[in-house]
Amino acid sequence: MATVYLAQDLRHDRLVALKVLKPELAAVIGAERFVQEIKTTAALQHPHILPLFDSGTADGFLYYVMPYIQGETLRSKLDRESQLGVADAVRITTDVADALEYAHRHNVVHRDIKPENILLHDGRPMVADFGIALALSAAAGGRMTETGMSLGTPHYMSPEQATAEKEITGRSDIYSLGSVLYEMLSGQPPHLGGSAQQIIMKIIAEDAQPVTRLRKSVPANVAAAVSRSLEKLPADRFATAREFADALRDPNFRTEETAGVGAWAGSAGGSRRALAAVSGLALLLLVAALAGWLRPRPAAPVIRYGLSLPPSQAMLLGAPTPDVAPDGSFIVYLGPAAGGSQLWMKRRDSYTATPIQGTTGAASYTVSPDGGWIAFITNGRLSKVPIGGGSPLLLASDNVASTYGVAWLDDGSIVYPLRGAAGLMRVPAGGGTPSLIMRSDSLITLLPNALPGGHGIMFESCDAGCSTPDLWAVGLSGGPGHRLVPDAVTGVFVAPNHLVYGSASGALFVAPFDLKRLELTGPAVALDEQLATTGGTQQFHISASGTLVMLTGGAGATGRTFEMAWVDRTGRETPVDTSWTFQLTSIASNHGWALSPDGSRLAIGLSTPSGDDIWVKPLPAGAPYRVTFDPLPEDRPHWTPDNQYVTFVGIRRPGGIYRHRADGSGTDSLLMAGTMDEGVVSPDGRWLVLRQGSVGSVTGGRNITGVRLGTDTVPVPILSTEFDEEAIALSPDGRWIAYQSDETGRTEVFVRPFPNTDAGKRQVSSGGGVAPLWSRDGSELFFLSRANDMMAARMTASQTIDAGTPVALFHVRDALLGADATYYTPWDVARDGRFIMARLVTVANDDPGAIVVVENWLSDLRRKLKR
Repeated sequence: MATVYLAQDLRHDRLVALKVLKPELAAVIGAERFVQEIKTTAALQHPHILPLFDSGTADGFLYYVMPYIQGETLRSKLDRESQLGVADAVRITTDVADALEYAHRHNVVHRDIKPENILLHDGRPMVADFGIALALSAAAGGRMTETGMSLGTPHYMSPEQATAEKEITGRSDIYSLGSVLYEMLSGQPPHLGGSAQQIIMKIIAEDAQPVTRLRKSVPANVAAAVSRSLEKLPADRFATAREFADALRDPNFRTEETAGVGAWAGSAGGSRRALAAVSGLALLLLVAALAGWLRPRPAAPVIRYGLSLPPSQAMLLGAPTPDVAPDGSFIVYLGPAAGGSQLWMKRRDSYTATPIQGTTGAASYTVSPDGGWIAFITNGRLSKVPIGGGSPLLLASDNVASTYGVAWLDDGSIVYPLRGAAGLMRVPAGGGTPSLIMRSDSLITLLPNALPGGHGIMFESCDAGCSTPDLWAVGLSGGPGHRLVPDAVTGVFVAPNHLVYGSASGALFVAPFDLKRLELTGPAVALDEQLATTGGTQQFHISASGTLVMLTGGAGATGRTFEMAWVDRTGRETPVDTSWTFQLTSIASNHGWALSPDGSRLAIGLSTPSGDDIWVKPLPAGAPYRVTFDPLPEDRPHWTPDNQYVTFVGIRRPGGIYRHRADGSGTDSLLMAGTMDEGVVSPDGRWLVLRQGSVGSVTGGRNITGVRLGTDTVPVPILSTEFDEEAIALSPDGRWIAYQSDETGRTEVFVRPFPNTDAGKRQVSSGGGVAPLWSRDGSELFFLSRANDMMAARMTASQTIDAGTPVALFHVRDALLGADATYYTPWDVARDGRFIMARLVTVANDDPGAIVVVENWLSDLRRKLKR
């Protein structure tokens, strides 16, 4: 409802929180009425209530002023720790209850108790915005609906708030406080849902499950007090906040339900008669139940069906196979979002899917064993979020691989690959310090899958390029791991002793498996299912209840034909050479391209039947010719400043940065051995600037290093932090380096001096930016915004460098982004200011495959194994 500013109170020389109401809210309320109503709350004075310093109107804006508290909100603490200690949670609740008791005696109801409104100052809770909701409601005179806003936050609303009752009493605050305590103890609010409407309906119609089901260690009196505070009818809750606090302190407090004997109170004779009657009834029911249990039950039918979703909800091309809830009631998949991707949930009993709030940008994900949470990775950060969506809880941000999978174990921990798939890490699902399970400097480690009972992890392992993937296993205590099945991907353990796995060709197999020794104990049997394959890897999921979810058919984005096009500053496109087109094997198959310094040739990485090689195309016309001939892949070409050589990444032994004469003569020569993602020679020819970290990095994210050619034998750090630094762009004079980094929590474009990057930096983009590139004269820096707009920032350099406000030149069509712009810049700039890009011309097959669900698949599998 308001924007909060940190401000300086000049009169009293102190920091304050200045809250300015949104204009649409102020228009309905009116300044005079609001100032009059807020006087009531200004009189509250209590050690656990944040006081009101001032309020008023300025230039039509309504505002109020509160102290600035150094510390954090309870929300921040929960985001970090997920669950609090029982004693800590009870202490915070009783302190807040004391504040509520005081306010209620003064006829002030808060109406918006939630973790965001509870500030922690030296561990002591202080309730903010006390009575503001009441003042707003009273000032609006029943016209709050005109603002489109509601008073109260859905997860913590009382049923009477959810049904918009006019009379709200202090018992509504007790319900909200009980909801906050429930979350402090269990890690989630009492009711979850995919939207505010779903949450409100559950608050009205469904009882919250007992908190002890989510956390067994909660004392009986605390669980009973929570249950009483969350009663649907206000009259069934505690009459006062003090009663709530007293119940939390009283180890003997119980409700009738938790006491378990209240229904039998009465005379001895009446009790005996009631007991005899009920015992007789129980005996009859037992006999009937036994008859039902002993009667043979028919096997549950196996049901196979495909899922078809509207384009606005469809799974993204190239996304991993959807995960499935343990009970098979819903699937989670990667779908569209504004300017990117997010997770979606499709319930079995629903026609449509719903987005999961808080998961924008997710790349890898998994559903928790209890079906209540999702762990996901975005921009190198592992988080979890309730299945209904909400504020993500950060679990790990150091050295997390984004796109290589994640697994949630039934022992309450989460396993994820190291940055660059250089090993496996493990972190408690409730938060804590990650620990190393295993690492590998020579093999890629990805797609972890949990084995039950803490026995270990299965994962796919392969060499660079994953040309020969194998299925491996490792125990949680660590070790080198060992190969289970060659030429196989994605293994799922099936009780009591079988392993289901897929081959790289898409076939599905089952084999007997020793869970303790992590070994196959017999030959594999081929199953009927045929999985879709993309780039030699595939995934499937099997729920605990026996539901199989897989992709079938489809071949990804094969047959995509491109041509190179010039794009001017207005977005107008012109083909470079209408006689030349080429294909990329998938939408993310960006092997890179670069203009020569004199603009006469284009170096480009192409996939052909001969392999992934570097080619050179004379401009504007002329047949392209092949430069590299090694059977293993080469990509990411760049030019040396003298136009004579093309540098590239060679995935071979030894791997590293190579160069070859641009006319195709001679042989490849190695500039720097090692695992590199990109190499750029500086304009003066003295430096080879490298991007490293996608394999073998255990010290942080992707980093930018450098080698002084002819001097260094080992790369030296240029930009080496815990964050991802990518997309090297050296200015034409060699004095500045532009790059992208996720250090702010969102990938942005920065500029620093080169090679002494410690001398200062400038952030160029705001709101997200990737793929920076300088104009040929160095006067501008271009980059792509989150909305896929080509942005231009004027650069002014002397001893330091200043960036002007970026302006949008044109929107880059999806057809011009047929190659991934996440880690590498898929365009170049000519001397005349035009951009050269790969433009999608035709699509022969753009089928991502069908999502197929097979319910009761395990029963079918077991029948086949008995034959």
